[in-house]
Amino acid sequence: MEPRNRTAVSEFFLLGLTEDPELQPLFFSLFLSMYLVTVLGNLLIVLAVSSDSHLHTPMYLFLSNLSLTDICLSTATIPKILANIRTRSQGITYAGCLTQMFFVLGSATLENFLLAVMAYDRYVAICHPLRYAVIMNLHLCGSLILLSLSISIMDTLLHDLMVLRLSFCTHLEIPLFFCEVVQVIKLACSDTLINNILIYFAGGLFAGVPLSGIIFSYTQIASSVLRMASASGKYKAFSTCVSHLLVVSLFYGTGFGVYISSAFTHSPRKSAVASMMYTVVTPMMNPFIYSLRNRDMTEAIRKLLGAIPSFL
Repeated sequence: MEPRNRTAVSEFFLLGLTEDPELQPLFFSLFLSMYLVTVLGNLLIVLAVSSDSHLHTPMYLFLSNLSLTDICLSTATIPKILANIRTRSQGITYAGCLTQMFFVLGSATLENFLLAVMAYDRYVAICHPLRYAVIMNLHLCGSLILLSLSISIMDTLLHDLMVLRLSFCTHLEIPLFFCEVVQVIKLACSDTLINNILIYFAGGLFAGVPLSGIIFSYTQIASSVLRMASASGKYKAFSTCVSHLLVVSLFYGTGFGVYISSAFTHSPRKSAVASMMYTVVTPMMNPFIYSLRNRDMTEAIRKLLGAIPSFL
């Protein structure tokens, strides 16, 4: 007998990584540790940038916003994972699923745009150094951040509203540990053609355009660096881009890995592991990449940590 349509959905079920009760305490400790490291690491970057006047530049302004986005992305997923492990429940309410989907998709889209804006900042700094202060003024930086945030909210809100029009079947298991828009749409019994068109269109536009901008920026940067006569100048110019390139590679590498794994594997566990790399590991690694590769950031964090005892 085919599943019966149901328009009033009470909850979805998140399958997670494992159902083995013996591994639940291990996963709880693992996710809790990763969440604390993510929040504390990214919060340190935000506080270091805001407290050190030497870091009040466009590059670090964008970095602090990237850190806030990473905190939001982790907070949208990990606390629910911990709650489900603690209560030994796999359920998430319909409203909770839509809310989680909004923040996960919104954070990922915003991070996509912020990485493109940061690539443009490096392009201007290396290819047009004499005009950098004029081009990357406070008004432009604020406008780029607000535009990125506005597009991300509108895109995510549109996806949520399109999901609201769907009716769902009785089989409501999501093969991940969080509500992901593609997986939620797959559970619908009603026509999802418009939703799928929207996903491909929005994905191509809001992921493809920023990625194209990043590729274009670094193509111009590479061309500019190769034309430099001084070896020390080449090294200095390249070193300012290394951290950003590592974060871009990690973000898009894990992101593409999620969709490749979902397309070529039918194992829910493998898809869950791939999505964990994208939503949990990447936000945790970003603070380490930027702090370990950046002397100014390391010094600012050291000063911040040194000033904490005086406040206590």
